[in-house]
Amino acid sequence: QVRLIESGGGLVQAGESLTLSCKPSISVFSINSVAWYRQAPGKQREFVGGMFSGGSTTVGDSVKGRFTISRNNAQNTVYLQMNGLKSEDTAVYRCRATYDLVDYWGQGTQVTVSS
Repeated sequence: QVRLIESGGGLVQAGESLTLSCKPSISVFSINSVAWYRQAPGKQREFVGGMFSGGSTTVGDSVKGRFTISRNNAQNTVYLQMNGLKSEDTAVYRCRATYDLVDYWGQGTQVTVSS
């Protein structure tokens, strides 16, 4: 079983930045992929971005050009860097790790962007 520890959420103003962290309980290199999702009240869960084990990344269209995914190997942590935040980015953000064909989810962290 893989445990995921998330951190970094908070309250910011529009235009500011936040970095979310997702730290798995096993080596990040052994995980097939780590992805970020978000869900705002009354809305469906939305894919934000993800990183595959080889290091390639992808982000959703709604955050392209503003959000990036990166990994710190020494910290065994995957990051979601969010720049130019907008009020519509307000949501609970959760990371998901896929390992051995099983999905594991973090507890979620709240991001609130005030306009």
